[in-house]
Amino acid sequence: MSQHLARARTPKNWPIKRKETKWITRVNPGPHSLDRCINLNLLLKEFLKYAKTTREVRRILNQGIILIDKKPRKDPGFPVGLMDLIEVTKTKESYRLILDENLKFKLIPVHGKNQSLKPCKIIGKTTLKGKKTQINLFDGRNIFSDDKALNVGDTVILDLTTNKVHDHIKFEKDAHIYLLKGKNAGTIGVLKEIYKEKNMIKPRILVEAKKEKIETLKDYAFVINDSILENGTKHNEADKSK
Repeated sequence: MSQHLARARTPKNWPIKRKETKWITRVNPGPHSLDRCINLNLLLKEFLKYAKTTREVRRILNQGIILIDKKPRKDPGFPVGLMDLIEVTKTKESYRLILDENLKFKLIPVHGKNQSLKPCKIIGKTTLKGKKTQINLFDGRNIFSDDKALNVGDTVILDLTTNKVHDHIKFEKDAHIYLLKGKNAGTIGVLKEIYKEKNMIKPRILVEAKKEKIETLKDYAFVINDSILENGTKHNEADKSK
């Protein structure tokens, strides 16, 4: 597979100049779809402004100072997905990758205990031999849990240092919802209705955001709590200069 992707074919939420050069580093295959991730090359150049060339990116990554979900990553094409935790050990900075209401990727600072925590949506639940329950998470991660309260659509707050569940947020009425896909991606609202019509091919929900009602697919919803998308100075590709 080619290591490059034509700029004209990159997702619109990538903060790049599409006519600057013809090619850009391709995202490696992984658990995230192309429109839900960026690569480390783009992260260091366009978001953190730590490098201008891929050679400089490689030099930084080879130091092992860039951690994604607590693991050092050295491949410029490594995919960084929504809700991933990004750490720069040299500067002690921590960020989380999200989509804003303009459907653009951005980084928000992460502080305190959240520097070890990651929200993960449950997308599958399987009973294995020995009655063990395997929980499948949206970032490709699998965990084992005996907690029968964990259901598909819920969010678990994962402690990345132990790979164990730190907290659990249920997908239920009045929960806070962050929309991951669709024309309202990046919007935060309150879940007002879960439609249960049996003939629905794709279940839908009703979310209230900024006094507006949004009807969208249940699959687009990510349950959150107040600490996941921390308030504070928002940091995006255009805000920071080094």
